[in-house]
Amino acid sequence: MDLKEIYEGVISGNQKVVSEGVQAALKAGVTPPTLLFDYLIPAMSEVGERFERNEFYVPEMLIAARAMQGGMAHLKPLLVESGVEPIGRVAIGTVKGDLHDIGKNLVSMMLEGAGFELVDLGVDAAPEKFVQVVRDGIDAIAMSALLTTTMPSMKTTIDALVEAGLRDKVKILIGGAPVTQAYADQIGADGYAPDASSAARMAKELLGV
Repeated sequence: MDLKEIYEGVISGNQKVVSEGVQAALKAGVTPPTLLFDYLIPAMSEVGERFERNEFYVPEMLIAARAMQGGMAHLKPLLVESGVEPIGRVAIGTVKGDLHDIGKNLVSMMLEGAGFELVDLGVDAAPEKFVQVVRDGIDAIAMSALLTTTMPSMKTTIDALVEAGLRDKVKILIGGAPVTQAYADQIGADGYAPDASSAARMAKELLGV
């Protein structure tokens, strides 16, 4: 089989092609790390670049991410067995008081597509939830807010990490429709991402991977 079809399948959002292609490649003896690092992750990187060039929009990113997840469903157990480490661990959540999850879910898909292990804290995530995952040994947290009224929860969460003596143990990335770089600077976040594609790139930069 042509492994390039897996790469193209992710970009075109064809989950069936990706899922069946990964299964066929595994049967043919292609290793899980090869499929992940040479085909799936590069394909999602290309999707992100096309989004930034305004060639792709949110729907195309979503179907590409779902196509990749179709392949990852077969790879994940094998990657764990073979001891392949993620490039980092990120906890993501929509902050306390905010119930919006589309943006968070898209960022999650792009981070996973970049090779990160994700801990999804869901929506309406209290500062205590973020504090606990940092105690448990996460590398970075990503906070999302869609409402100006819930943005202060980001600062409350950072303050909680400071009070717990954990602020210097984690990188903090924020984003969401009303969020700006100026607000990130104001509350002491390490990074701001205006969209899902740049969130994955920013997470890599913050963690030096």
